[in-house]
Amino acid sequence: MATTSSAATSSTGFEVPWVEKYRPTKVADVVGNIDAVSRLQVIAKDGNMPNIILAGPPGTGKTTSILALANELLGPNFKEAVLELNASDDRGIDVVRNKIKMFAQKKVTLPGGKHKIIILDEADSMTSGAQQALRRTMEIYSNSTRFALACNTSSKIIEPIQSRCALVRFSRLSDQEILGRLMVVVEAEKVPYVPEGLEAIIFTADGDMRQALNNLQATYSGFQFVNQESVFKVCDQPHPLYVKKMVENVLDGKFDDACAGLKQLYDLGYSPTDIITTIFRIMKNYDMPEYLKLEFLKETGFAHMRICDGVGSLLQLCGLLAKLALARETAKAV
Repeated sequence: MATTSSAATSSTGFEVPWVEKYRPTKVADVVGNIDAVSRLQVIAKDGNMPNIILAGPPGTGKTTSILALANELLGPNFKEAVLELNASDDRGIDVVRNKIKMFAQKKVTLPGGKHKIIILDEADSMTSGAQQALRRTMEIYSNSTRFALACNTSSKIIEPIQSRCALVRFSRLSDQEILGRLMVVVEAEKVPYVPEGLEAIIFTADGDMRQALNNLQATYSGFQFVNQESVFKVCDQPHPLYVKKMVENVLDGKFDDACAGLKQLYDLGYSPTDIITTIFRIMKNYDMPEYLKLEFLKETGFAHMRICDGVGSLLQLCGLLAKLALARETAKAV
């Protein structure tokens, strides 16, 4: 997501959010998703952009990539030849019939082989009726206008639109990719830090570059120093060390200690979903026998599903620990 650009502070003298300040303006500068980015680079070079759907988790660079692509393709004509609509705009059938159609009909003088671009962010939250109206508009104005739809799950976009578009998939960024970008920002902003602090930021971000940069800026603004403790205070997530201790207690057969640790986290007010997500991520990287890890992850998944269904959370979390202890006993017996 982000490379050095734009002025350090806005005209009002306020600090620009680092997510915006370090947002790339060229496709080549987008971090991660090498395959997707290289496909977009080819389009930027050739100039003939198809209708495209960019699908993937939040904070992986979908909107950034499409804006950078539009910037490279249209250059000085960007302002008049690009229409950007977000899910926050009213995006019912009327917007498609009026705003989008009007823009598609608008005459804009562009260099040969270039098209107007309509960017629909969060396209998966468009109503089905609006999507049906959009499919015809895409065909009628295909000579002059191209569509770019960014969404989290491509399956929520109706089949007829999917078949008219090239699909570009984005996936979560790796820890190394996020660390590389964080180092650039830390050096540019002269942020004092310890390596454990950046490690904590990467852990809380979970492959989301936007979250990583926002957490870094929030920690720096609040504490003027990035270490593990301050990161978890700002992000308000269960501390992985507590969760790790809990898993250790289960593996050592200290079930009461594990339950006490869980109750402590629960009483601090953390949401059960946050606790179970952290448990899952700790287990995924925990050094234990493979067959035991598989059993643990399976039980964690079931508990997560029940909690999402709204069943008594503390009871489910304690039940999860009991099932993990049981799985360990069974594994020992085998």
